[in-house]
Amino acid sequence: MVRAWTCRYPVPHALAHSADDVALTGFPDFGRDKETWYRDGFDKVYEVGWLNVFGPRLVETVGRERVLSTPAHRVEELPNGCVLLMTWPTAADFASDEARLAQARAHAHLRPDLDFETVLRTLRERSAMLAPVEPRFHPDMAPLLSRVVDRTPSHERQRTISGLNAWQPPEPEEWRPADAALPPDVDDPERALEHYGTLAEHLVALLHTKVPSVFDETPESLTDVDFYFWRENFPRSRLRENIEAHAVPAIGAYLGEVLVRNLGGRWIPRQKLEEAQVRVGSRVWLPFVRARHYMASRQALLDYSLTRLYRVAARHRP
Repeated sequence: MVRAWTCRYPVPHALAHSADDVALTGFPDFGRDKETWYRDGFDKVYEVGWLNVFGPRLVETVGRERVLSTPAHRVEELPNGCVLLMTWPTAADFASDEARLAQARAHAHLRPDLDFETVLRTLRERSAMLAPVEPRFHPDMAPLLSRVVDRTPSHERQRTISGLNAWQPPEPEEWRPADAALPPDVDDPERALEHYGTLAEHLVALLHTKVPSVFDETPESLTDVDFYFWRENFPRSRLRENIEAHAVPAIGAYLGEVLVRNLGGRWIPRQKLEEAQVRVGSRVWLPFVRARHYMASRQALLDYSLTRLYRVAARHRP
């Protein structure tokens, strides 16, 4: 198919190879600035893939005799001056050591200025980056981190899994023992509770189209909310003043309402939102403090996830 296509539509250069592996090469600019890349294109053999088509100009630049003598599974000169080069019989095992050896031999032959061992080492490093890694995420965070991985570009996915396997979510710090809880200091506790409910509804209003489960106020909806904010990189994609004024109070109230509804928690209202507490068993939790930590950065959305706090609170419920 490639032979027939190239004979009819000559190209300066083309290749068929693993998209993930190609992404690790820096293709298509290979580290050049945009102006240079646009001007020069594929003016020399920057990379060799599994199946390659070298156009007439590139063949002449490298040297037709050199191209045709490349050690490879197939080297075929086409009628229009292009050369089809196939390094290995099958594409699926492109990352095997045998296929990498063949790829390195071809590349070093076409680029005698390159050191074969260096080329081979680079290819082996790329194979290691793409080797499948079994997820072993912290159980509290596994549902969220699995979705984070699915959202990661595929060529970065295995490295991301390795990093998240090693990462441990910090223990929540937004709590105090129940006997150290601040007492209510509001004149009208019922009105304060209504206010927390209204703030939580603000989050529902903000997210209901993108995160329909937000209506449910369940542990699962917290994970959906966590993922939405991470996916949107919310702490960096929204104005900080709006986050502090609107998002943090809404998130804190929503988290508190989920603790109340699902764990039998009880609000202890305070005049200052950051002092408001939800008692669950032998601890009181500070959901508005958690929300402020949570909205500090994209990494903070994982370090201070709503899911994690809920899971820990559930384990401390009698």
